[in-house]
Amino acid sequence: MTAAALLMGCLLVVYFTALFLLFLYGINCYIMIHLHRRARERMLQADDEVWRRWQQPGHDLPVVTVQLPIYNERYVVQRLIDAVVRLEYPREKLEIQVLDDSTDETTAIAGELVEAYRRAGTDITLLHRRTRTGYKAGALRDGLAGARGQFVAIFDADFVPTPDFLMKTLPFFQDPGIAMVQVRWGHINRDYSLLTLVQSFGIDGHFWVEQAARCWSGLCMNFNGTAGIWRRTAIDDAGGWQADTLTEDLDLSYRAQLKGWRMKFLPQVVCPAEVPVQLTGARSQQHRWAKGSIQTARKIVPRILKTDLPLFTKYQAVFHLTNYMVHPLMLLVVLSAPLLLQSERFLTVREHLLAVAAFFSVATFGPSSMYLYAQRDLYPDWTRRLWAFPALLVFGTGIALNNTKAIVEGLFNVRGAFIRTPKFRIEKRSDTWVGKRYRAPVPWLSLFEALLALYCVYGVSLFLQRGTYLIDPFLLLYSIGFATVAGMSVWESLWNLRKPRSIQLSLTGDEEKGPEMVRGAVGPVERRPRV
Repeated sequence: MTAAALLMGCLLVVYFTALFLLFLYGINCYIMIHLHRRARERMLQADDEVWRRWQQPGHDLPVVTVQLPIYNERYVVQRLIDAVVRLEYPREKLEIQVLDDSTDETTAIAGELVEAYRRAGTDITLLHRRTRTGYKAGALRDGLAGARGQFVAIFDADFVPTPDFLMKTLPFFQDPGIAMVQVRWGHINRDYSLLTLVQSFGIDGHFWVEQAARCWSGLCMNFNGTAGIWRRTAIDDAGGWQADTLTEDLDLSYRAQLKGWRMKFLPQVVCPAEVPVQLTGARSQQHRWAKGSIQTARKIVPRILKTDLPLFTKYQAVFHLTNYMVHPLMLLVVLSAPLLLQSERFLTVREHLLAVAAFFSVATFGPSSMYLYAQRDLYPDWTRRLWAFPALLVFGTGIALNNTKAIVEGLFNVRGAFIRTPKFRIEKRSDTWVGKRYRAPVPWLSLFEALLALYCVYGVSLFLQRGTYLIDPFLLLYSIGFATVAGMSVWESLWNLRKPRSIQLSLTGDEEKGPEMVRGAVGPVERRPRV
C-alpha cells in the first residue's frame, strides 16, 4: 500500500467516524424531545402542587443572600440593582451583595446606588476587588465567605429578576436533597435583530427542552451561572466555587450531583435577560462556554465513569459535557470531504450516498427540530418566526471554527484572557450599541473563516463535477455560514474602530494579575433609585 493510499484510508476513517459521532449527537436531540414529552404534564402538575402547599401558613422563611457579580457594566448595573431591591421578600431576611471587579465608572455608579438603598433600609453592600483573582468564581467565593444567607441567589448583570423570583423558587427547597433551583432565561430584546432572534431560539431550546428533560428524567443537569438559587450547605459540601475552568457553574453543578445532591429546573418561571446584540459578543460568549465545558469534561468525566450511576445516566452526562464537540466534528467533515473526492475508494463508498446524506441530515436538523419544538410549545405565534430558522442553521455552522479553537484550548488547558460579553442596555429597536464604550477584540479568526468559506465553495464545485449532488447543500450551508460570521464580525469591528480609541475599554482581563484601574471622569447615574 502506498503512502497516499494509506493517508486516504486514514482520512476516510476520520471522515466516517466524525459523521457517525455527529449522528449520535443529532439523535440525542430527539431523545431530549421524547423525554420532555413523556414527563411534561406530570412534572408541571407536581410543581403546581408544591406551590399550592407553599401557600399554606406556617412557613418560616430563611435568610437569603443575593449575589450580583459584575465587571465593567456601566450601562446595565442600575437596572440590575433596582430589580433585585424590588424582590418581594422580608427586608430583614434579604442580603444583597454587589460583587464588583470593575475598572471603570461602574464602581462609582454602583456605589451611589448601594448607598442610597442602604439609607432606605436595604441590607446591601458593595464588595469591590482590585484584582480579579478567579474571575467570577473568585468573586462568588469571596462574597460567600461573609454572607449570612442559608440560600444564595445569583444574577449576572444582563438579567432582570421578577419580584416573585424568591417566592417561586424557595418552595422547592422543602426537599432536603435539592441543592439548586434554576429558572428559564427570558429575552428582553429578542426581536431587536435577526441575531438576537436566532440566539433566543437556541436559548429556548436548551432551557425548555434540554434542561427540563434532564431534570424530569433524573439525569445530570447544570446551573446556568445566573437566574438560579443554591443551598449554601450544598455549595460547601461540593467543594465551593473553583476557578480552574471558565464554566464554574457547570463544574460546581456536577461536583454537587456526584456528592448525591439533586437539581431542580422550573421552566414555568422566567427571568428576563438581554441577549448579546453584537456577533463579536455572541461568539466570545460561545467561545467561553465551549472552552469551559471541555475543561469541565476533562475534570469531571473520569469521576462520572467511576461512579455507580446507571449506564444511560453516564452516557447522557458525557454527551452533556461534551456537546460542543459537534463543532470540531463538523469541521473535520467539511475539511475531509473535498480531499476524499480524489480517492477512488471514497467514490466507491459514495454509492451509498443516500445513507450518508441521511447522517448529515440528522446531525444538522436534530438541534433545529429541538428548537422548533420549543418554539411551538412556548409561543402561540411561533409560526410568525419560522422565516428566521435558516439563519439559525447559518449561525450554528458558521461558529464552528470559533468553537473548535475554544475546544482545542480547553483540551490542552491553554490559558488565555477572560473575555466577557458586553451589555449595552438594548431593550427596544431604537436602541443602539454603536458609539458605546465597550468593545470586543478584533476577530482575527475571521480571516480563516473567510478562507474556509472559499474552501467549501471549492468543495461544492468538486461534488457538482462528480455528480454527487446530495452533499452539495450541506457544503453550501457551511460556506454561507463561515462567510456570514466572518463578514459580520469584520463589519462590527470596523464600526468599533470608528470610535475614538480614548473612550474604549477592553473586555479582557489578565490571567495572572488583575488589570490596573482605569482613571477618568465618572459619569452621572441616570436616575435616583426608587426607594
